[in-house]
Amino acid sequence: MFRRKFASNQDTGDGALDLDGKTAYVALWGSACLAAFYFYLKDWRSFAFSGRKYLRFLLVPWKVVTFLAALAGMWAIAPYSGDPTWDHCDAFFMSVLTFAGAPWAVGALYRSFKGKTPWRQTFVAFCVWMFSVSWSYDLYILFRDGRYPAEWLANMFASSTLYIPAGLLWNLAWSDGKGVIFSFMEEDWPGPPCRRGFSKVFWYAMLFIAFVAGLTLYFLKGSGVFHFRAKELLWIMGFVHHVV
Repeated sequence: MFRRKFASNQDTGDGALDLDGKTAYVALWGSACLAAFYFYLKDWRSFAFSGRKYLRFLLVPWKVVTFLAALAGMWAIAPYSGDPTWDHCDAFFMSVLTFAGAPWAVGALYRSFKGKTPWRQTFVAFCVWMFSVSWSYDLYILFRDGRYPAEWLANMFASSTLYIPAGLLWNLAWSDGKGVIFSFMEEDWPGPPCRRGFSKVFWYAMLFIAFVAGLTLYFLKGSGVFHFRAKELLWIMGFVHHVV
């Protein structure tokens, strides 16, 4: 059962949800999601994330380990962030949506700028991105609290600053002829995982992990419950390298 927090902003008394003047916006992004789903169903085989190839690309040990570490961190600190809209539930589903969709969405949008992605797939990639970082959150808060979140725009930008590096991180790969690259730059993307494993991309991955950790800590600054030092980041880096 959804918790009701903002008593003064809850229902109008008749059980109606308060869209706070965002009716047109909700209709717009709801229609966009339906259109994206239609485009996907119409030609689902052409989408890279539809087949086992994408699962093999995504479910490699180092990507799963870094995802689980990020998920655990986001889930654990959510209630102490000082943001009443951030709880265990949205921390969990937004993390899962990011891991599942960001590697494809970021790659598809990059390839669209290179003229390698059909416009329908570009549109679907944009909707996957926005649903992961914003629209799913908006919908959850709307039903949890009975009102549309006033923080929707700030959350959209804040979550996107984490979504992009996550998509880049999980696209890191090693090419014998090119060195460390992003997988979506290759013609066979999402190609098979690098046989040399995580060791070749470790330090590049740590740059993205440190960046995301730094942004998260910045968002938490002032909450008074989370103090982070460089040695803890180094410990995490060592742990990830040891596990994978």
